[in-house]
Amino acid sequence: MPANILNLPFYAVTALQENDHDYHIDAGVRQAVTHCIHCKASNPQGFGRREQMVKDLPMHGKRVGIYVNTRRYRCRECAKTFYEPLPDTDEKRAMTTRLVAWMGKQAVRRTFASIADEVGCTEFTVRAVFSDYVNQLERTIRFETPKWMGIDEIHLIKPRGVITNIQNNTVVELLHNRNKETVIKYLAGLQGKEAIQYVAMDMWQPYKDAIELMLPKAKIIIDKFHVVKMANEAMERVRKSYRESLTPKQRRGLMHDRFVMLKREHDLNDEEALKLSGWLKNYPELGMAYRLKEDFFKIYDAKTKEEALRRFAAWEIAVMPDVRDTFHDLIRAWRNWQPYILAYFDHPVTNAYTESLNNLIRVMNRLGRGYSFEALRAKILFSEGAFKKQTIRPKFERRREPERATRDFAMAYMCLERAMPHQPAEPAREINYGADISTLTRLIEAGEI
Repeated sequence: MPANILNLPFYAVTALQENDHDYHIDAGVRQAVTHCIHCKASNPQGFGRREQMVKDLPMHGKRVGIYVNTRRYRCRECAKTFYEPLPDTDEKRAMTTRLVAWMGKQAVRRTFASIADEVGCTEFTVRAVFSDYVNQLERTIRFETPKWMGIDEIHLIKPRGVITNIQNNTVVELLHNRNKETVIKYLAGLQGKEAIQYVAMDMWQPYKDAIELMLPKAKIIIDKFHVVKMANEAMERVRKSYRESLTPKQRRGLMHDRFVMLKREHDLNDEEALKLSGWLKNYPELGMAYRLKEDFFKIYDAKTKEEALRRFAAWEIAVMPDVRDTFHDLIRAWRNWQPYILAYFDHPVTNAYTESLNNLIRVMNRLGRGYSFEALRAKILFSEGAFKKQTIRPKFERRREPERATRDFAMAYMCLERAMPHQPAEPAREINYGADISTLTRLIEAGEI
């Protein structure tokens, strides 16, 4: 009889065959059934056998099938027949529980097709196992509802809504899309949503409508990154308008130096400032657009929303007809969203994680081929090692000194208390703020998830 290479204590291995790709292992359940599974009567009688094939973890690069010689029983009391339960076997499919757990974790890191090939099952089975695994994670893992919530967009196969915790730079949810109905459904099921104070978002009407409906007390703030980004985009349109009139060499130079133009003027080094000066002097509209871009950024240096409003009015007057069309979208957005843009100056809440989120988007887009959205979502939300957690200990309470008249009684009570079972202290509470964006990006780039 071969050794029990399965390392499953409830099974006895009786035979082993192998080929280039697979192990075929014959086994039986060690302990016979002693009671009817229906009426619990003792000593059911044997009533035949059948062979059941159960898949197990791959070993030595080979797929594993366990052929269990399963006993059938008939109860002497209720006359019902049944097969013996198979220990360590998943209730929903002919697989060991350890294989199902392994497949769920692997499906976060790998494509369904590669797992199906390694195990010897269909992609549909891997998808079903993965779905159960994610559902289990969502039942057991709860992220703290952020007081400062961010709603942004991430492009995974198509645009998705991403919910973030601004104070902790973490992702707490990835929505299937960014429609109003989807955001409303998410917010409706959110525990503790009454504690949300601020919501930073981009200028997307469905977000605004959903927040005003579900979080009427929360303050909506248009994230300044999305506003100043429009100024950069306007300048880029001016830069690109020159491409047709340039020689191939000049065109390559203008494309190469675009990062200098997108950089803030006070961040330029001497070499970059010299390059920028050459372009702006030779191309007046580009110079005008760059200056308007820089001046628009300075609006956010204002100390109050009234000052910001005055700076914008002065800036708009300075937008000359030559470049007004390129800045039209920015001007219109400011007018349409002005109360929410100006809210930033009363409550300077911004998605400080934006650059980290952009890095994550680029990494996920590279990995996107071969993955479903569900797998990408699980990779972002539930990857081990990416959670940002904090342990909250109970508040320290100063001991109370007894009154002089009751000290004798207190001493007697303390003696009695020592003789009584000790009351456990209030346990510490662990808070999970979600997946840290920077850590998540690093782990993915390192191939650790």
